[in-house]
Amino acid sequence: MTSITPAPVKDGIANPAPLGLCAFGMTTVLLNIHNAGFFEMNSMILAMGIFYGGLAQVIAGVIEAKKNNTFGLTAFTSYGFFWLSLVGLIVIPKFGWVPAASEGAMCAYLSIWGVFTLLLFFGTLKLNRALQFVFASLTVLFFLLVAGDATGNTAIKHLAGYEGIICGASAIYTGIANVLNEVYGRTVLPIGPVNV
Repeated sequence: MTSITPAPVKDGIANPAPLGLCAFGMTTVLLNIHNAGFFEMNSMILAMGIFYGGLAQVIAGVIEAKKNNTFGLTAFTSYGFFWLSLVGLIVIPKFGWVPAASEGAMCAYLSIWGVFTLLLFFGTLKLNRALQFVFASLTVLFFLLVAGDATGNTAIKHLAGYEGIICGASAIYTGIANVLNEVYGRTVLPIGPVNV
């Protein structure tokens, strides 16, 4: 009988990037379907933000550290905690501990994440085209969200939602491409050349 187990990786540790990318991508798609105006903020989004977008990405980041991948550690751990902090921003005021963040505070929060993402984008220039697209589109998403909060313009917020769906879908594609390319031992889904 033919084994369906992929060939073991050289360092004995599986590639955590597909987990991190899918966790980021799926959570981003679901949040941005809300931002595009299709349904209200609800427990499904918050639960995804805590358990998949949040915890799964932090786990992926820790494994990246074991693989000596500083970029993966920084990106996955940071965005995992982004999701956890975003859920905190939404949920903590409901307990009455502190007031909800103002539009100005949300603009500052989203802006600093946009700048961080732009800086990480420069790291992807040494990686593949798929990751370049993920980080470029995420940078655009953050600044569209800032513009939406700064202006209160619903059309900008909905545009950000559609752009976020594209960003999240690109992360899912990149994660699944990594899985399938490894399992089949060839390029099933292209992610673009690796720049060196």
